[in-house]
Amino acid sequence: VICVSHDTPFMEEICTDVIHYEQRAVWGPHRRLVHYCGKMSKFVEKQPQAKHYFELATTDLKFIFPDPGRLEGIRTSTQKFLEMDGVDYRYPGAEKNTLNDVKLKMSLSSRVAVLGANGAGKTTLIKMIVGETMPSNMGQCKFFIHHNLRIAYVSQHAFYHVEQHLEDAPAKYIQWRFKHGYDKEKMQSEAYKISEEEQKIIDERSIEGIWSRRMRAGKLEYEIKKRNVPEKDNVYYTKDELLGFGLTNLIKQTDEKIAAKEAGLDLRPTTVSEIQKHLDDFGLAQEFGTYGKIRGLSGGQKVKLVLAAALWTCPHLLVLDEPTNYLDREALGALSAALNEWGGSVIMISHNKEFYSSVCKEEWNVGGGKVEVKGTSVEREMKAVAKKKKYEKEIEGEELLDKVGGNVNSNGDKYKDAAVNFWGKALSKKEARAYEKAKKKGDIKRMREQLQIPKGKVMPGFEELGDGK
Repeated sequence: VICVSHDTPFMEEICTDVIHYEQRAVWGPHRRLVHYCGKMSKFVEKQPQAKHYFELATTDLKFIFPDPGRLEGIRTSTQKFLEMDGVDYRYPGAEKNTLNDVKLKMSLSSRVAVLGANGAGKTTLIKMIVGETMPSNMGQCKFFIHHNLRIAYVSQHAFYHVEQHLEDAPAKYIQWRFKHGYDKEKMQSEAYKISEEEQKIIDERSIEGIWSRRMRAGKLEYEIKKRNVPEKDNVYYTKDELLGFGLTNLIKQTDEKIAAKEAGLDLRPTTVSEIQKHLDDFGLAQEFGTYGKIRGLSGGQKVKLVLAAALWTCPHLLVLDEPTNYLDREALGALSAALNEWGGSVIMISHNKEFYSSVCKEEWNVGGGKVEVKGTSVEREMKAVAKKKKYEKEIEGEELLDKVGGNVNSNGDKYKDAAVNFWGKALSKKEARAYEKAKKKGDIKRMREQLQIPKGKVMPGFEELGDGK
């Protein structure tokens, strides 16, 4: 029997030998399969750096999550940004409620594991928290979610969205998603997209758009601009009034854009270099993040991309639905450590007790239409504070010429850096120097020679070098 698994206790029970895929300095950039006699525990005795197979620890891999920004009115990590009291939820057409009398609250200190059998209503609860659905008894219950709360939701089906961009590099995917200063993918989702019915209401009321939002007498008000009406005649409506009109998703889109602006996404550059720095924090090296394609990523690398994209907005709340499905032991250790260091709130659905108990001290048990709360999240350091973000300016024009000494051979910025050749082998120092020299001169033929690109072939990520014909 040959078995591939991340379940260490299971492997320890059945294995007599271990074949380990490993890298050693003497082998250069290559990895090899190495055979070890004995159980997993014997293998770890011989290779102590592999201890993450028995504990959620990591040796080299590290994830760095961006701290959440300021959340208006929230001054401590224990001040609630979400509260439910007496909340019910029933699916349209169903005879009885899926959830009854839900009573919950969350703050920036919250670390929550949502537990329960399949079909108990865990995902239904999560969808209410992230704003995809609303309580069935709205108006008869308390349902408060902070209007500027930024939520990153990594669902079980998150791969579906990434896999619509298989021919793009990970950096290009993030660029597409956030280049307008908000999450385009979220806006196009069913939960946010304006339906034909809602568009009809917008047209009937001659609404051009929502121009701003303000808090007045404890209520949110939205400034409505109507078509062919001067700006000075704009009218403010409360959130409840607009919901009564049936403009649910128009409000959600507006709130999402304002929250993104609060995070500084309208100022953050979506250049490849800025995005790659972000991907580096999630263990996705330039070789894969900038020069590779999503099609070529492993399952674990796709999870890293999904996490990196979700955290581009510097969210206050990270929602993880079965995060352990595609991550190996080392990556799970890195994720656990990053979540424990991070200043935002976490809620996760997971069946992996070893993982969720390393992060979450509070449990919500869902079953029989009820949500039972066990344990308490520990107060954490307040990290959701306003910070001035500094971004490197993209150099161009005269400034670029000055940088290259006034020489028009500024092709060094036109072509990409390279660490590996066409065959995936690391460039030698001599090859790297020769490539860099050819890059500055814009000598495509010489660059292709150093990267060993066969005639008639195009190297992925280096399409600007052509096919050599």
